[in-house]
Amino acid sequence: MKDRADSSRQLPGPPEERRIQLSHGSGGGMSHALISELILPAFDNPELRRLADAACLNLGDTRLAFTTDAYVVDPLFFPGGDIGTLAVNGTINDLAVSGATPLWLSASLIIEEGLPFSILSAVLASMQKAAQYAGVQIVAGDTKVVPRGKADKVFVITSGIGRIERSIQLGPERMTVGDKIIVSGTVGDHGIAVLVAREAFSLSGAVESDTAPLHELAAGILRDGGTGIRIMRDPTRGGLASTLNEFALSAHKGIRIEETAVPVRPAVRAACDLLGFDPLNVANEGKLVVVVAPEAVESILDGMRRHPLGAEAAIIGEVTPDRPGTVTARTALGAWRLVDLPMGELLPRIC
Repeated sequence: MKDRADSSRQLPGPPEERRIQLSHGSGGGMSHALISELILPAFDNPELRRLADAACLNLGDTRLAFTTDAYVVDPLFFPGGDIGTLAVNGTINDLAVSGATPLWLSASLIIEEGLPFSILSAVLASMQKAAQYAGVQIVAGDTKVVPRGKADKVFVITSGIGRIERSIQLGPERMTVGDKIIVSGTVGDHGIAVLVAREAFSLSGAVESDTAPLHELAAGILRDGGTGIRIMRDPTRGGLASTLNEFALSAHKGIRIEETAVPVRPAVRAACDLLGFDPLNVANEGKLVVVVAPEAVESILDGMRRHPLGAEAAIIGEVTPDRPGTVTARTALGAWRLVDLPMGELLPRIC
């Protein structure tokens, strides 16, 4: 499941007065509360309870990964990508960081009445191009058309199936004190690219979405790191801050990072400073975070940096015994701050 739950957070107000807000879809604290209090109890089972990016399912001697996601990004087209590319890459990435080789996708379309054929055709072409590039096939799907004003142009829902080797075991329970945390590159690119396209303002430098398929990079990490790989995730909605908090909460460990070690493009940092955003909270669509044993760090980092999508990979922190379930960051001034789950909606309809 894309968003993760934190059972310590509760939805505010009595049940009869609660209503869904945009922030319930942010990937931050409100999303976690919604899942913990309503969604997880409704469907509770051992596999769902893992709240991972993909379910890991046993079918005889075969291990399969299965995931699903919905894409409602506004605008449909933005620097570096579009909703079609995003939908395919996002589902591939959820399989990849679960240790799976992506095999097949499905795609469902919810289309608003009046959408020009030319727009839908462009989205479909992007989806097929992205699937072919990653070596997967879109083998099933569905199409629904809703009346004008009941949707916004087109929404895309994708699901994916991949195969996991028996030797691959990933999960927060494998994290131990002293493990290192690596991010594969600059953070915040996707969120700022979409914001710039939506609001049509200019920056001192060009920013493009980082949407990309991570399956080759993830496979290389697993090959180079072996049993030293603890867990991988792609930090999408809620950004790096949400992913690190999910790790800390699930593992019941502390996480400490060096804020200056986190790679951020100058134009992204400038936009965040201007708008009051924390780059750690801004969405990514082509980055992964991996927790690794200390003895595996050098081989993994070297392998990542040889791949185009990991050229700017950096060690940003480590797992600690202090303050279990929390993430702290040392700032450029040497002070320590709490990196909490985002509680509001930073930017709606980011993916």
